[in-house]
Amino acid sequence: MPPVLLLWLAVCLTGIWAVDKGNFKTCDQSAFCKRQRALKPGESPYRALLETLELTNTRLTLQLINDNNKVRLLLELYRLQGNITRVKINELKPLKPRYEVPDVLIREPPTEPLSFLSQDENGVVLSLGSESQRVIVSAQPFRLDIMEGRDVLMSLNSRGLLAFEHLRMRKDTQADPEAEKKEEADPASQAETAKEEEEKVEDGMWEETFKSHTDSKPNGPSAVSLDFSLPGVEHVYGIPEHADTLRLKTTDNGDPYRLYNLDVFQYELYNPMALYGAIPVMLAHNSQRTTGIFWLNAAETWVDISSNTAGKTVFGKMLDYVQGSSETPQTDVRWISESGIIDVFIMLGPTPKDVFSQYASLTGTQSFPPLASLGYHQCRWNYNDQEDVQMVDAGFDEHDIPYDFIWLDIEHTDGKRYFTWDPHKFATPKEMLKGLMDKKRKMVAIVDPHIKVDGNYKIHNEIRSRGFYIKNKDGGDYEGWCWPGSAGYPDFTRADMRAWWASMFAYDQYEGSMENLYTWNDMNEPSVFNGPEVTMHKDAVHGAWEHRDLHNIYGFYVQMATAEGQIQRSGGTERPFVLTRAAFAGSQRYGAVWTGDNAAEWDHLKISIPMCLSLGLVGISFCGADVGGFFKSPSSELLVRWYQTGAYQPFFRAHAHLDTPRREPWLFGPENTALIREAVRQRYTLLPYWYQQFYLAYRTGQPVMRWLWFETVPLKLLNSAAGRDLLVHPVTEEGARGVTAYLPGKEEVWFDVHTFQKHNGAQNLYIPVTMSSIPVFQRGGSIIPRKLRVRRSSSCMEHDPYTLYVALNPQRTAEGELYIDDGHTFNYEKKEFIHRRLSFASNILSSVNIAPDAQFTTRSWIERIIILGTSKPSKVMLKTVDGQESQVEFEFDASMSMLTLRKPGMNAGADWTVTLQ
Repeated sequence: MPPVLLLWLAVCLTGIWAVDKGNFKTCDQSAFCKRQRALKPGESPYRALLETLELTNTRLTLQLINDNNKVRLLLELYRLQGNITRVKINELKPLKPRYEVPDVLIREPPTEPLSFLSQDENGVVLSLGSESQRVIVSAQPFRLDIMEGRDVLMSLNSRGLLAFEHLRMRKDTQADPEAEKKEEADPASQAETAKEEEEKVEDGMWEETFKSHTDSKPNGPSAVSLDFSLPGVEHVYGIPEHADTLRLKTTDNGDPYRLYNLDVFQYELYNPMALYGAIPVMLAHNSQRTTGIFWLNAAETWVDISSNTAGKTVFGKMLDYVQGSSETPQTDVRWISESGIIDVFIMLGPTPKDVFSQYASLTGTQSFPPLASLGYHQCRWNYNDQEDVQMVDAGFDEHDIPYDFIWLDIEHTDGKRYFTWDPHKFATPKEMLKGLMDKKRKMVAIVDPHIKVDGNYKIHNEIRSRGFYIKNKDGGDYEGWCWPGSAGYPDFTRADMRAWWASMFAYDQYEGSMENLYTWNDMNEPSVFNGPEVTMHKDAVHGAWEHRDLHNIYGFYVQMATAEGQIQRSGGTERPFVLTRAAFAGSQRYGAVWTGDNAAEWDHLKISIPMCLSLGLVGISFCGADVGGFFKSPSSELLVRWYQTGAYQPFFRAHAHLDTPRREPWLFGPENTALIREAVRQRYTLLPYWYQQFYLAYRTGQPVMRWLWFETVPLKLLNSAAGRDLLVHPVTEEGARGVTAYLPGKEEVWFDVHTFQKHNGAQNLYIPVTMSSIPVFQRGGSIIPRKLRVRRSSSCMEHDPYTLYVALNPQRTAEGELYIDDGHTFNYEKKEFIHRRLSFASNILSSVNIAPDAQFTTRSWIERIIILGTSKPSKVMLKTVDGQESQVEFEFDASMSMLTLRKPGMNAGADWTVTLQ
């Protein structure tokens, strides 16, 4: 085995489990970040040339000039449908094309008309449709303000930190003849070139070394930067993935937040270091408005945040108010990317739901997952062989714990050759898969994007013969070290490569696969053990582009191709399930994301909440963290608490490192087994609700797991909501005997889902807890469907009956929804589903069809209705769609104001009313 790989594995498999921060750059060690951060505010050299302004029905174009070097830029401004403004800035005449990110937008965004309001020598004012909303373009220095009435919603380049490093010839090496001809034919270029010669050449502009790795930078400096000011805003969120608080911190006294997909070994918490995903979307929120910034750039990116209220205590802010301080809170944000262009979408809200809808209109919504994937997943690195898989599977049955998926990590393959099986340990994979299928269970096997360089390996030979590998700077196939040893990296940015990769999931290509085998894409940042920062060299080549231009989109393409392969293998009928570690804007369209290699520590349990909330903010609802922690070994208390937390996060999977003791749920004694069983069973009873929430996310872009300011203004970090009707406050402190949960809403009431006790909103509620406690509350005014007959897997529960939990609030009608389809195909796109609105008002509970053009039948029925916060009726009458009326048996618990209707018996897909008399 190569020495580099041996060293890496030695670190992985020893107890020294902590990130080596020295392996990853700081801003000062990243030449373009250091260069751009050195620019001083208020000294912008850019001026708008108003005489070049052109306005068509769909866009404004305007040239900008850098008065220091005379290089011209082209500004394009679009008003898009749905209250979105798009701003693009590129070189007017670049030496060669600059990378513009493809495939992330689901379509070319539809535009709406722009119109002049006024113009003078200082600038121009444009209407954004409504009379009150307009854009002001100031000429010198260039600045762009978006206003509504008298309020500035957002300003661009107000601090003068726009920077655009133009492509240029290197003067100390032999010039490119083609580029020289272009310059000779263009006098303007000659003038600019002459001016460039006067510009200072700084270290790292044409070559940069980090540790033992040299980046050749053949295109020279190419960074872009732009600042945004957000008046009235103190809180900004988003730009995952970082192991940090939900609210982003200011970066004045440290590094900016970094967006650069990296394989970070046991990441450190509460810092701005880059992790596996890079979603360049930020939300700004205050009590009046929510807005968003989507920075469409796939190169390494750093984000600086500053605020004029940073560091002020609550008392200090109150003192400002009492003393009549006129300073308006403001947050300033600066984006810095290594290459590409400036292409930014400004989402103007005004509500959180509006921003989610706006972003979804650009990049798409969360894919609608198979119902089974919302169940529990059991994983470790690695289950040893088929017998081990069979024993674990049987263990769940023996201990009466449901699960849907068992997972196989890299050791299941033949020598880390993906799409293969170890011929000794997994000799008959179809037999293994058939055994799972007989129990209506499924499997996930890992398929990573690094391919073992081996002349006897079909996948490698095909990729090499087709020329599908990424190239190194000298034109040969790029090779790096990863799990198999020497590995090639397929160029997933190529559509033909993705199509070929998808074809490899066909049942006649992926030997041993069956329809209940799904896929996990790990290491797709991409991870290169002997590469700079454990990833690919930036001067590797993807056709016409360098890897630096598109690094953050590589994992997006891997998951895209894999999901397409799963769809194609079924002839386009079955929904895929693909888990990815690396992600970019738009990754939500292709499956699930998890938070990577966490650790069995209480702080890692806590951080999973804001990490998944942050991903939900930017469209990726299907998020989870390794239950129990990937590294190290959890105490029984931590493991139980993690199951209780994970049961209320969208993706629910336990996972563990190769070097940790086994931790199947029944290995920690009968008491802890019972606690874990109860947490998992709670998940399964709520699957109808989870499924309906994912359907809503697919249709609207609204997140499944939500922070409190989605529905209310106050923000409490450890509270989160599954949809809008369940509020969860996990126990994340060791030895906790109580937690304090914030119940929002002055007009709200909340019901403890375990005790049915009623609590008023707008209060901090202290809740005593034991090891069995999972503080969960149902919002008064909501109706939540459950299935209480928990079986070995979700598929076994398909035809089981529903129980409706109706939580009343005297201030409003109680409402909920019930969504039913086959749970696994795309037939819902053909209107094969049931979607019903459940409502309770004036003592009448009803079920009404809200998709009359859809057709689907179900064998499930309503076996129980529980109404919380009501009084005792004299009788209860059921009226079905055929007009038949019958009396319903009921029980009333006066101590809890709880009414239970037993066996009303109507079909879940039918119209009916229940009247309390």
